[in-house]
Amino acid sequence: MRDAAFIYGDEVSRHVLREDHPMRPSRLRYTYELLQAYGAFAGSAPVLPRMATEEELQRHHTQEYVEAVRSISRGEGKHVPERYNFSEGGDNPPYRGMYEAAALSAGGSLVAAELVADGKARVAFNPSGGLHHAARDHASGFCIFNDAVLAIEYLRRRGMRVAYVDIDCHHGDGVQEAFYETDEVLTVSVHESGRWLFPGTGEVAEMGWGRGRGFAVNVPLGPYTGDALYERVFAEGVLPVVQAFKPDVIVGQLGMDTHFNDPLTHMALTVEGHARVVRTLHGLTPQWVALGGGGYDMSAVARGWTLDYGIMLGREWPDAIPAGYREEYGLERLRDGGTPQGKVGTEAPAERVAAETLEELRRTVFPLHGVR
Repeated sequence: MRDAAFIYGDEVSRHVLREDHPMRPSRLRYTYELLQAYGAFAGSAPVLPRMATEEELQRHHTQEYVEAVRSISRGEGKHVPERYNFSEGGDNPPYRGMYEAAALSAGGSLVAAELVADGKARVAFNPSGGLHHAARDHASGFCIFNDAVLAIEYLRRRGMRVAYVDIDCHHGDGVQEAFYETDEVLTVSVHESGRWLFPGTGEVAEMGWGRGRGFAVNVPLGPYTGDALYERVFAEGVLPVVQAFKPDVIVGQLGMDTHFNDPLTHMALTVEGHARVVRTLHGLTPQWVALGGGGYDMSAVARGWTLDYGIMLGREWPDAIPAGYREEYGLERLRDGGTPQGKVGTEAPAERVAAETLEELRRTVFPLHGVR
């Protein structure tokens, strides 16, 4: 068994959603190249993804939607794109080849789940995955197929008890919705509150329904939440519930858009702070599946996920970026070395939101899991 597997092929980074679109798949190639520069794949080459089959996609998505995505992707003119939340100027623009690109990201997450379930890797990381907003019958928030749900469903069929932990800056609404009425999967999302950010959901009161009550756990945070506060909330608000659930495997969504330089969000994490949370996740179960997610500052994504994969491998990378990569992309240091001065002074409102969230979790969610 290898310690970690990295799921990557150049084809996942070649498509373009729209020239001005903030989601740039080339960030995956920059991450791969930085890891390669550090020697991450010496003796353990990346594992190629594969396209998810139509049958696999329909384990969550409707047949009509899967067929519509394929048709719209080919420009056949059979479907009205807006019916499935595709629009030229919106979050989900239709483009040639989008079906293949989305199915490849979904298949990469299924490959990661297979490696972990088969005991071939303790952790498998698909950075092209983590597309957590996609719904059963429509696209949402840059996401077409919900690979996280598909990976969870695969692991469930293998008889594994799954906890999903999402640290993207945006609420993992599509994954929550898929499992909102079951107690067989725990979904946890730590995110900037919907009061300030898309998709506008993810308050603590969204706890699940019926048998699922208490098994949807939301941890909304305020703008400018920094490393120390985020790590404290994670330790006090997330860990007790995950540990009480006793999962066999964790599916972690590792969005990098909590970074202080991200252009779409308002949080204040560093790549080091993000990595410390990933290290905590890494220690929760012997096996886990790691997925990518959001992240719209290219440097933060490449550096952050490089640090994260080092944790999965059990390796510590030097802070100085290797010469070849530094010359190609102009990056000098792997780590941020602290939050920039401009974020100082914003801690008090974030502290208030965090305190309110923790108090509500302790009052409403914790008792349902026997946590005091």
